[in-house]
Amino acid sequence: MNAIDLRTGDLVQARGREWIVLGLPEEGLIRVRPLSGSEEDAQVIAPALEIMSVTPARFAPPSADEPDTQDGARLLADALRLSLRRGAGPFRSAAHLGVEPRAYQLVPMLMALRLETKRLLIADDVGIGKTIEAGMILREMIDRGEVDRFTVLCPPHLVDQWVGELAEKFDIDAVAVTSSRARSLERGLALSESIFDAYPYTVVSLDYIKSDNRRDSFAHACPDFVIVDEAHSCVGGSERGTQQRFALLERLAEKPERHMLLLTATPHSGNQDAYGRLLGLIDADLADAPGGADSNALERYRRRLAQHFVQRRRPDIEEAWGDGSAFARAHSREAPFQLTGDFQNFQEDVLDYCVGVTTNADGDSARRLAFWGTLALMRCVGSSPAAAASALRNRLGGMAEEEALEPVLFDDDEGMLSDTDVEPATALAGEEREQISRLISQAEKLADRVDEDPKFLMLVKQLKALEKENARTVVFCRFISTADAVGEALRKIFRKHRIEVVTGRLTPEERRERVDDMGDDDRRILVATDCLSEGINLQKLFNAVIHYDLNWNPTRHQQREGRVDRFGQPAKDVWSVMMFGANSMIDGAVIQVITDKADRIREALGVTVPVPEDSASVTSALMQAVLLKSERHRSQGMFDFGEADAQLEVEWRNAEDSAKKSQARYAQGALKPAEVLPEWQRLRALNGGPEEVERFARRALSRLEAPLDTTGKHPRVHYDRLPTQLRERMEARGFTGSRAVSFADDPEPDVTHVGRVHPLVAILAETLAEGALDPGGTREIEPLGRCGTWRTRAVESVTTVMLLRLRFTLTVSGRRTLLAEEATALAFRRGEEQPFATGAEALALLEQEATGNIERIAIERQVGEALNRLDDYEQAIATFAHERAEALREDHDRVKAAMRGEGATTEVESALPADVIGLYVLVPEIA
Repeated sequence: MNAIDLRTGDLVQARGREWIVLGLPEEGLIRVRPLSGSEEDAQVIAPALEIMSVTPARFAPPSADEPDTQDGARLLADALRLSLRRGAGPFRSAAHLGVEPRAYQLVPMLMALRLETKRLLIADDVGIGKTIEAGMILREMIDRGEVDRFTVLCPPHLVDQWVGELAEKFDIDAVAVTSSRARSLERGLALSESIFDAYPYTVVSLDYIKSDNRRDSFAHACPDFVIVDEAHSCVGGSERGTQQRFALLERLAEKPERHMLLLTATPHSGNQDAYGRLLGLIDADLADAPGGADSNALERYRRRLAQHFVQRRRPDIEEAWGDGSAFARAHSREAPFQLTGDFQNFQEDVLDYCVGVTTNADGDSARRLAFWGTLALMRCVGSSPAAAASALRNRLGGMAEEEALEPVLFDDDEGMLSDTDVEPATALAGEEREQISRLISQAEKLADRVDEDPKFLMLVKQLKALEKENARTVVFCRFISTADAVGEALRKIFRKHRIEVVTGRLTPEERRERVDDMGDDDRRILVATDCLSEGINLQKLFNAVIHYDLNWNPTRHQQREGRVDRFGQPAKDVWSVMMFGANSMIDGAVIQVITDKADRIREALGVTVPVPEDSASVTSALMQAVLLKSERHRSQGMFDFGEADAQLEVEWRNAEDSAKKSQARYAQGALKPAEVLPEWQRLRALNGGPEEVERFARRALSRLEAPLDTTGKHPRVHYDRLPTQLRERMEARGFTGSRAVSFADDPEPDVTHVGRVHPLVAILAETLAEGALDPGGTREIEPLGRCGTWRTRAVESVTTVMLLRLRFTLTVSGRRTLLAEEATALAFRRGEEQPFATGAEALALLEQEATGNIERIAIERQVGEALNRLDDYEQAIATFAHERAEALREDHDRVKAAMRGEGATTEVESALPADVIGLYVLVPEIA
């Protein structure tokens, strides 16, 4: 049999076993999967080169001499459904998802499916689920056969998170490519082969790949599907790192057929040029919006952009979509404290020193640097005595560059947060050493009196209040010294808690490990710098945030809170607490100059805007506010602040106007997710929903003599009790020991969600289904039989239930043919050749409890008679398969209509004969 004679969905005999043809990648080649194997066993073979001919095959029916019980029949039916990965419905990815998407999360995927080249800017708020939205598009493209290689580009601290999310939620095993791992990945490759040739699925550190000596080679080998996370960090500012990242993306975007998904919660940072560069990566024509004078041109531009840009705020989801249940209830409060005694005097002493330095500065440049140095130092003083001492010691190291101070002052670090949580050197003149030494001594003494620090005492009060609400808290600090000091002090007070400190001193891998290790402790407090305000999602372990330090960039507060207040938070409530010194000149200045104005804009527009880029206006206004809020009398005349307040007010208004112009929420009016969601849910139910998953897991574990432990509040899986073959596979995926589980979406904290693609379910289903089809392929596990007979009151006459695997070919617009599979059943009464029950109704007959067993000889006789009638049922099976093909085509058409799609057509054909996986005879119970 030649490859040209084969079609997708055919069964063939090759290499001593049967295979299903998955596709014809090239002339003379066929991609096949063992009939009794999983997707991981798929291979490409060349029939012309095989020693033994590739010939047609037919799936063997069950054997009457290998029966099983009703429990075995039900287990096989569920295992078959849960092991199939090539769904036949309009959403090919449904069978691979480990998360149940919300209606609003379908919108980006529907938008992508309408585009020939998938280029989208997904700019939803922090915590809404951009990773899920991008992952769904990727998974759908893979399962449609349109993507066979991809890469995710992200900051280094997000690499491991992306690898984990792809595996857990999308059943995709990707390789992490970072500076520390690239060498080992390259080992053993041919000289002409790159990492991206050898590994089709990669998650790549932007910092590793952006360099000039790697950019060109990566652009040459880069896959045609690219996801860019934190895309805003690649387009703004004049830093060399930013320029390199943008040069890389610009190079990738030059290939017109390359799919690109850009993800960011802050698409517009107030810099119109950066915003234009971001849109230009989607389409060069979108980089420059037309002026307001030509309303027709502006409307055309908006419509064009709306095809590629989706941005939803939390209120959009909760109000317009009516999906408030997607998020926890948010509670926020302020926690002001009063500085007293030595702690208040220390701030004044440092300010006296800084005023002297600034007054003596000679020239505009020196004065500006002195301003910045003063504010940077005062910021450390406001954070903690420990941070003040560290900053003052660093100050003794020498002069600081202006470029090094700006990101520390305004938290504008372009996504590299681990670089700016170190206390800065600020500025130094030789005669200052004696003054600095005295201030260091003061700071160190105050740091030793942390139990008297009004700020720390307020933190303890807030933590105890949150503990009464059953909250688990993350305390965000600005600087490493502050985080270390707070963590050490909290350990002395909360002795029964697990307290960890995570800062930029740790590598991304070490940060993740330290956080993950806290999962085994019910009472936990995490102290962290802003190195965790982007990156590691914390919602599974924590549901409260305390801002120990005011952040000078308003968007950072949103990002901090977004680590716990996000989609997938299992707790019903989340808390955020904003701490500030009510009489602190530093906190007071920030609130007056930055926080209050940003809050006003957010209340008016619903979006958070960053600090205006005019740093001179901001620093002058801050310095002026600090001096005015000081309790010591100082001459203001020595400083010429000019119109600092008025100029800054203009800058804030400009930022607000810019946000208004760019904010337009591009309503996807042509998309009707509400029409599509029922189709999605129906397909998920057909493939096996939460109830079926739980039922299967309980039965499978019981059969394997490792039953769920139901003695506690939540059932627990004991992985170490599984048979060796399964235990080793679970250990390879990181599952050992005992874990509390839930089969429902959004479980409680510390409880693992077990869904259809969770390794436990996937491995159990594959193992049991493969064992039934190939009994010799399992070790230690008794294979399921494929037939059986029992008595039941569910039928009134002898009934044959056939468990079927239907195969279909899907052809999209005549270009690509894909294999689709479906597990279903038909039920026939004896003497009738037409089924009286099909699909779920027929499968339900297997669930009706048996009323009695039947002798082995009678079982074999009943099954044998049913097997002899298979030819009589063949026409009915074929008719049912054709009806299912037509129903599936209608499903595709309905989704296409809901998407307002045009042009694309989907043909669905059944591949016959269908596979009879199981055959069961139900004998009526006679009263």
